[in-house]
Amino acid sequence: MVQEFLNVALRRFERPMSLDEARAYLDVVLAPLCLVHTSIPLVERALAVRLRWGFSWFDALVVAGAMEAGCSVLYSEDLQHGQDLDGLRVVDPFRPGV
Repeated sequence: MVQEFLNVALRRFERPMSLDEARAYLDVVLAPLCLVHTSIPLVERALAVRLRWGFSWFDALVVAGAMEAGCSVLYSEDLQHGQDLDGLRVVDPFRPGV
């Protein structure tokens, strides 16, 4: 994902990113997304999340990843705003007043 984004950003954007812009974007936006990697424990946690809350498989993976990373807030328009998932609070960023 990171590799493909940077490939496109550096070459195919209407105004391609400079190397400095790409480095800054990598540090601020992309690097935090790479904190949690797929592992057997993560997949097992996603299965447990799916069973407990009935989420779709991909939503369960997102929730399990956020839990694994130690997040306290998960921004998602797909899950129930305000829901508490064992200390992980769901916030819909598109909800008025948020």
